[in-house]
Amino acid sequence: MLENKIIIVTGGDGLLGRQMVSDINEKGGVGICADINVETNLAKGTLFCDITNLEGIKLAIENVVNHFGRIDGLVNNAYPRTKDWGVDFEQLTEESLNKNVNWQLNSYILFCQQVIKQMKKGKGGAIVNIASIYGVVGNDFTIYEGTNLNPPAPYSAIKGGIINFTRFIASKYGEANIRANVVSPGGIFDHQPDKFVKAYEQRVPMRRMGNPDDIAPAISFLLSNQSKYITGQNIIVDGGWTAI
Repeated sequence: MLENKIIIVTGGDGLLGRQMVSDINEKGGVGICADINVETNLAKGTLFCDITNLEGIKLAIENVVNHFGRIDGLVNNAYPRTKDWGVDFEQLTEESLNKNVNWQLNSYILFCQQVIKQMKKGKGGAIVNIASIYGVVGNDFTIYEGTNLNPPAPYSAIKGGIINFTRFIASKYGEANIRANVVSPGGIFDHQPDKFVKAYEQRVPMRRMGNPDDIAPAISFLLSNQSKYITGQNIIVDGGWTAI
């Protein structure tokens, strides 16, 4: 399905990222786990990468190109955030806002910019940016009642921005055979408080939270030639959350 395609997955050592890399490899691709928590060993598919600064992005891409000769795909999945992430909206500081927008939105833009330069030298490529249902619809704050969870205010703005930025890339670079799409997951189970999990499951039509293996196949599909005429789309994988 992915026929030895060289694919970078940022945040590849995280909950979702590990499953994405595994699914890419299972389908014949070369999934590269690009993460700040791994050391570079491209023979084993790992790449140290700090996406929070342009030089880190450039170095990571340079390492992949020097080793493999090309980049066929990118999954922008990394989720860096400040220690105060999730503070109440009225307590949000300008410094925190600026940092998180820079790390979570601007880094995606810059990574796309640098990867596109390489893809244009070849036969094109595919980009998948990871957003969220909360980049599409508003928060349901009732599911957080009685828990210590607090949806971060910038999250919705960032994820919504990612979705429309992806449409920009799709429009601009389609003629270069570079496709760009978004996958927007619903809530992913990560041992959240029981009260939250029960409230979420009561709200979503499929009556369960998502798992990493629910998300990864959609990404592999969008990276593959099976989606060769799909670009500029937001594929929502949410168990029906946004259907009601």
